Amino acid sequence: MVAQRTEKDSLGEREVPADVYWGIQTLRGRENYPVSGLRASTHLVRAYALLKLAAVHANVELKGLDERRGKALAQAAQEMAEGRFDHEFPIDVFQAGAGVSFHMNVNEVLTNRALEILGLARGDYRDVSPNDHVNRGQSTNDTFPSAAQVAVLLALRELRPAVVSLAVSLERKAREFRAFAKAGRTHLKDAMPVTLGAEFRAYAMALERVLEALPTVERALSEIPLGGSAVGTGVNSVAGFRSRAVAEYASLTGLPLVPGRDAFETMQSRYALGLASAWLRTLALELIRIA
Repeated sequence: MVAQRTEKDSLGEREVPADVYWGIQTLRGRENYPVSGLRASTHLVRAYALLKLAAVHANVELKGLDERRGKALAQAAQEMAEGRFDHEFPIDVFQAGAGVSFHMNVNEVLTNRALEILGLARGDYRDVSPNDHVNRGQSTNDTFPSAAQVAVLLALRELRPAVVSLAVSLERKAREFRAFAKAGRTHLKDAMPVTLGAEFRAYAMALERVLEALPTVERALSEIPLGGSAVGTGVNSVAGFRSRAVAEYASLTGLPLVPGRDAFETMQSRYALGLASAWLRTLALELIRIA
């Protein structure tokens, strides 16, 4: 029989496996949304962990969080960013509430690890709370879109070199095949003569065009709503939190992150993610055509 611990929330008490770092809110989220069996990308886990680390640093610096809790939470967030807790996220990717269940999953894992670091029992949230301390000055409404955009930026940072390498290889083949004559094809028929090199140059150029559009996508994704809190006003956050947290997040990720020009718009709009999706679709279409 698996050992259990008892946790309590506003709906009552539930038994949670004693050996996990997630808690009662994660348990409820897992039960509420058994949709696909798909779990969050490790890019999102890492992006959220670094966001929470940035928030801890900002809150400690601005006296919104004491150093004792801050040090424990910072260690927990760093460990999460390094992948130590990737197996602690059972929430389905399809969930209601703008990502509340996944966000609380993050908060609970960080809280219980911080409690462990402090020599306290997991699930006893009187000393370190998922809401009052880990989530100080934050909301799902500003953190989830921020982490999602950073996760996409991290993934694009890994993808770009592969696309560049393919474009370079195609350009190399274009030079190699520049003297090879062949029939051009239109409407499934042989047409006028072309060179194989010209065809490969066109393939390379197609990928170069796609890559030229990537900086526009990255700039849009770099504007994040972190610090807007629940509705965009920064309610319940300490003065200066937004600018400090975003600057810290940029430093931790190595990305040129900036506060959104309008916190209300950045929280509501999915323009940046839509732009990234369109860019990926365009890349996929070109690769399918080339193949």
